[in-house]
Amino acid sequence: MNIDSLLSLLQFSDGLFPAGAYAHSFGLETYTQDGSVTNADGVFEFIRSSLEGSLATTDVIVMLSALRCVPRSGGLDELLRLDAMMEAIKPAEELRSASRQMGRQMIRIAAALSDHELVSSYFLATEADSTAGHHSVCYGAVAGAQGWSENDAATAYLYSAASAMAGSALRLLALGQLRGQQLLWKMRPVIARLAEYAVGKTTADIGSFVPGLEIASMRHAQLEARLFRS
Repeated sequence: MNIDSLLSLLQFSDGLFPAGAYAHSFGLETYTQDGSVTNADGVFEFIRSSLEGSLATTDVIVMLSALRCVPRSGGLDELLRLDAMMEAIKPAEELRSASRQMGRQMIRIAAALSDHELVSSYFLATEADSTAGHHSVCYGAVAGAQGWSENDAATAYLYSAASAMAGSALRLLALGQLRGQQLLWKMRPVIARLAEYAVGKTTADIGSFVPGLEIASMRHAQLEARLFRS
């Protein structure tokens, strides 16, 4: 990876990148309120389950599919198809909304930072509400435009998601910053394994089974007090 690609990967995957991930707990807030997750071990299992059961087997595969279509003719049509797929396979409205919000913010910034034709065309499609703009599709479009490898993109996507969930845990539970970093350190072999699994997969390989997380996301909308949007 050349230095420009590396720096763009770091920028778009940084926890400070303003995609809005900080506003979402992805169901963790429900689990902390009902007492299912009370400590760092519980948070680790929550993040691991989310990565293994959904993100690596669905979102990352879609993201890599979007990455591959960037240099092809008809790439925009493929991005729109992947967007429609993501809209259909996310059953929880809060998770769909989070994905759309984060994706649209990412592609808006990407279009402002570069003049890549496909990124610009896809951004205009999201602005016109002719496509959903899901985060995995937007991330893949940026990854392809910036020349990230599949393994690097998959690893960064999973790490960014794990970091966002760990950050949510720090605001929901009395864990402390050191424990948060220990969680991410412990998550490294999980992320590496799942990134390797996703590389080379196509949308024909998509599969997800995380009913507990999806129900927690649905229940989140009914909580009396909420710190997060999901």
